Amino acid sequence: MSPQPLATESAVNVRQDHHVHTRLCNHASGEMEEYVLAAIDRELRSITFLEHLEADILYPERTWLTEQDFTSYFREGERLRKKYREHIRVQLGVEVGYNPSAIDSLQTTLARYPWDLTGLSYHFLFDGEKHLNMVSRRKENIDALSALGPDRVISRYFDGLIHGVAELDCHVLCHLDAVMRHYPGLVFQASHWEQIDRLLQLMRDKKMLLEVNTSGFTLRNTPYPCRRIVRMAVDIGIPLIAGSDAHRPEQVGRDFDRLPEFLAS
Repeated sequence: MSPQPLATESAVNVRQDHHVHTRLCNHASGEMEEYVLAAIDRELRSITFLEHLEADILYPERTWLTEQDFTSYFREGERLRKKYREHIRVQLGVEVGYNPSAIDSLQTTLARYPWDLTGLSYHFLFDGEKHLNMVSRRKENIDALSALGPDRVISRYFDGLIHGVAELDCHVLCHLDAVMRHYPGLVFQASHWEQIDRLLQLMRDKKMLLEVNTSGFTLRNTPYPCRRIVRMAVDIGIPLIAGSDAHRPEQVGRDFDRLPEFLAS
C-alpha cells in the first residue's frame, strides 16, 4: 500500500520515516527489529524499510540485497508487522537503483514482491569498463568521477533519473540532488536546472512523491534535495514525504524536527 497523499502540498508527516536500511545491504548496521524499536522509541507512527536493489552492477563490493536476502527480508518484516502492529505500522519497500542496461531485470524483481513503497535512485555510473558510485565519499570514486568531468557526470545523473522515472513504476524519488555529494564546491549549471525541471514535470505526470531526505542535514546543513528543488516541486503540486536514510538504528527519524522550519522558510 502506498502512502496517502499529504493534506497540503508542502506538508511532511514527521512521524513517518519512509527510508531506512539495515545490515542486509552490506553498508549499514543493525537488525530490522532494532530499527522498529528505535522508531517506537521516537514515537513514530510508521517505518518503511527501503532496502537496496541493483542489477548488473560491476563494482568491487556489493551494497545491495541478493534474492536470498529479499526472501529473509520479507520473512522478518512480516514477523515484525504482526509483533508490533499495536505500536507502529511496519512497511516493506525497496530503493531501486537505475541502470539503463538492466531495465528488464529491475522490472522483473519489482513485480516479484508485494512492496509497500518503491523508491527510485541512481547510484552507479558506467564509465565504459566498470561502474562508479556517484554518491560515494571514497577517494577512488571521486577521483574517477572528477576525471570524467563533474558537469558531464551531473548531466548523465539527471538524464538517468529522467529515464528511470519514465521506464520504472516507482512511488517516490529518493535524495534527488545527491549526485557527487562529497565533491567539494559542486555547482549545478543552467542546463542541469533545465533537466531538474523536466524531471519534476515527469514526476508530477506520473503522480510520484518527492522524498525530503534528512541525511543531508548532517552533510550540508540542508536535506536532499535543496530548498530550490523542493520549492519547484511544491509549486507544481508534487507531494513530499520524509526519509532519514538511516543506516544505523539511532538514525531513525534523524533531524525530522528540523523539517517544519526548513519547509516554512
